Amino acid sequence: MKWHFDDFIYGSIDGAVTTFAIVTGVIGASLPAGIILILGFANLIADGFSMAAANYQASKARNEFVQMKRRQEEWEIDNLAEQERNEIREIYREKGFKDELLEDVVQIITSRRKVWVDTMMKEELGLIEDEKNPMDSSVSTFIGFNIIGLIPLIPFIVFMIIGIEENSEAFTYAAVSVLVAFFLVGMIKEKMVKKSMIRSGIITLIIGGIAAIVAYFVGYGLNFVVS
Repeated sequence: MKWHFDDFIYGSIDGAVTTFAIVTGVIGASLPAGIILILGFANLIADGFSMAAANYQASKARNEFVQMKRRQEEWEIDNLAEQERNEIREIYREKGFKDELLEDVVQIITSRRKVWVDTMMKEELGLIEDEKNPMDSSVSTFIGFNIIGLIPLIPFIVFMIIGIEENSEAFTYAAVSVLVAFFLVGMIKEKMVKKSMIRSGIITLIIGGIAAIVAYFVGYGLNFVVS
């Protein structure tokens, strides 16, 4: 298996957000810790699998679409060579090439079939082939979802093991730990693309915080209505 860090980040952010949203929703509804763990682990397995499966299908569909368009371009180059050559000429004319230099560029590109096809895929269709294996992407997503998504549940697991039934205290630890996780995940994500780590960490933290606040008040409101 080849590790895909971008899919891991994608899954970890969603896992932390959705699991912590469940925790805050149950706390808002004043339900016991056992319900938090049941719903939390159900979310980790079911939603994590669903997200990984969706990522697999999306990656697979995109790869199939790109390959279909590549075969189409190959057919056009084999059967409509002059038309395709003119398209290359127009593409590079719009880039500022002209006269003899333009013809040299067209000659170089069209003299190698793979380069010709690659150029048409990128310049005409805006498609770049993704070498990622859909299965590797989905597994990376699932692992990220479950590892980071587990963080909000750890305080409740520990408190249950040692016999403490104080949800509010466990929730405080869960909130702090997951907010730190949001911030660190955001920072790591931006480190990979060499952008502002602090800014990304704060943005990710805000997104997770908003999701948690909404879930809390939904749970609190439903508990008020039902009771």
